[in-house]
Amino acid sequence: MAEYGFRRWIITITVIVASLLELIDTTIVNVALPDIMGNLGATLEDANWIVTGYAVANVIILPMSGWLGDRFGRKNYFLTSIIVFTIASFLCGNAHSLTELIAFRLLQGLAGGGLISTAQAILLETWPPAEVGMATALFGLGAVVGPTVGPTIGGFITDNINWQWIFYVNIPVGAIAAFCVSTFVRESPRYGKGKRIDWWGILFLAIAVGSLQVVLEKGEDKDWFSTWYISLLTFTTIASVICFVWRETSIDYPIVNFKILRHRSFTIGIFTSFVLGVALYGSTFVFPVFCQTLLGFTAAQTGLILLPGGLATISMMPFVGNMLKRGIPAQILSACGFFLFFIFCYMLYNSNLNSGTGDFFWPLIIRGVGMAVLFVPLTTLAIQDLRGPEIGQGTGLNNMMRQLGGSFGIAIITTIIHIKSGINRAILLENVNVYNPAYVARHGSAAASFIAQGFSPEQADAMANGAMEGVVTKQTMLTTFDDVYLLVGFFVLLCIPLIFLQKFSRKPVAMPTDAH
Repeated sequence: MAEYGFRRWIITITVIVASLLELIDTTIVNVALPDIMGNLGATLEDANWIVTGYAVANVIILPMSGWLGDRFGRKNYFLTSIIVFTIASFLCGNAHSLTELIAFRLLQGLAGGGLISTAQAILLETWPPAEVGMATALFGLGAVVGPTVGPTIGGFITDNINWQWIFYVNIPVGAIAAFCVSTFVRESPRYGKGKRIDWWGILFLAIAVGSLQVVLEKGEDKDWFSTWYISLLTFTTIASVICFVWRETSIDYPIVNFKILRHRSFTIGIFTSFVLGVALYGSTFVFPVFCQTLLGFTAAQTGLILLPGGLATISMMPFVGNMLKRGIPAQILSACGFFLFFIFCYMLYNSNLNSGTGDFFWPLIIRGVGMAVLFVPLTTLAIQDLRGPEIGQGTGLNNMMRQLGGSFGIAIITTIIHIKSGINRAILLENVNVYNPAYVARHGSAAASFIAQGFSPEQADAMANGAMEGVVTKQTMLTTFDDVYLLVGFFVLLCIPLIFLQKFSRKPVAMPTDAH
C-alpha cells in the first residue's frame, strides 16, 4: 500500500538508515582489526573470522529473507532484525574474547541479512508504482555508499576513541529505527502464514551458501585446493546446491521460489547484479590496497580520497530516479553506467608510482556517478515484473547475488594479483642483468651514492642490489594492479549486451506494490 506525505518520508528515511547500518558494518571492522588483535590477543588469521563470519551469516539469510517476511510479516521481521542487530552490536562491543566477538558477529550478520532485502521490499510498497525508480534510487544510497564509507568511519572511530565504538554507535541509531518502524510501517500480508516449513531447504541453503562464502573468503589465503578443508567445502557447496535446487523445485512450499526465474528480466537482472557486486566491492577492495601498499597513503587518507566519489553517488541517485520516472529507458542508463565504470578502470590503469591524491579525484568521481547510474536501473529492470509475494523473494535473491558478486570479485582479484605478480616479476627480471645499460647505470648510481655516505664498496654493492630489488617489487605490483584495473574494466564492458535482453520500454517502469 503506497504512502504519501510525512509518513512516506519517515518510512523511507528509517529503512534506508537501517539498511545503511548493516552495509557499513560489512567493511567498518576491516581497519580496526589490528587494534582488535592487540586487545584480544589474536592472530591476523583468527581475527579475519570476524569479517568472514559476518559475511557468511549475511549471505545465508539473504535468500531466505523474502520467505521469512512472508511468513511473519515484513514489518515484524524487519523490526525483529533491527532489534537483534542492535543487541548483537552491543554484545560485539562488550566481547571479552575473540570467540565471543566472532559468535556475536555471526548473530549480527544473521540479523543484518534480514535488513537489506526487507528494507527494499518495504520501500517498494511505500512508494507509488510510477515512482518505483525513485524508491530504488533512495535505497541505492545505502547499498552503494555504505561499503565505501565504512572503512573511513571505522578508521576515524578507532583512531579517536576505540574499536568497541564501531559497534556501540549502532545502538542509538538502531533504537530510533526500531521505534519508527513500530510506529509508522504498516504490516504486509503474511503470504506464508500457516504453511509448512521447508527445514531441509533451509539446511541445504545454509550449508551451500555458507560453504561457498568461506571458500571465497579463505581460498586465496589457504592456496585454494592445496588445503583440505577448502577442497571439502568446495565439494560440499556443489553437492548442497544440487540438493537445494532439487528440493525447492519438487515441493509446494519452498523457501526460495525458483519460479520467479520465469521472468526473463529478473533472471538476467540477478546476473547483472552479480556483475555490479564484482565492480562495487572489487574496486572498493583493490583501490585502498593499491594506495596504501604502493603509494604509502594511510587508511584515513585513502578514506578521504574515496569520499568525493561517494558524495557524487549520493547526489546522482535522486537524479537517476527522476530520469527513470520520466521514461528514459533503464537499459540506456545501465549501459552508460557500465561505460563510465570502464572509463574509471582505464584511468586507473594509467596510474604510476608518482600518482597523488589529485590524480584520483576525477576517476573516483566518474566511478561514483557510474555506480549511481548502474545501481538504480539494474535493480529496477530486475524487479519490474515481480508481483505480491514475489517482491520479497526477488529482492532477497537480487541482493544475495550482489553480495556474492562482491565475494567472487574479491577472491578472483586476489588470485589474479597473485598470479600476475609472478608473471610480471619474471618479465621485469629479464631486464635485470649486466647486459642492460639502463640497469647497469642505475645500479652504479645507487652504489656510488652509498659509497659517498661512507659504506664500503662491498656494502654499497649489496645495498644497491637491495634497492634494485625494491624497485622491481614496486614495479611488479604497479603493473599487476594496472592489469587488474583493465581486466575488471573489460569485464563490465562485455556485460553491456546482456542489459538489452531485458524488457525494453520508454514508459516509466510501474510495478504494483501488492497483488491481493
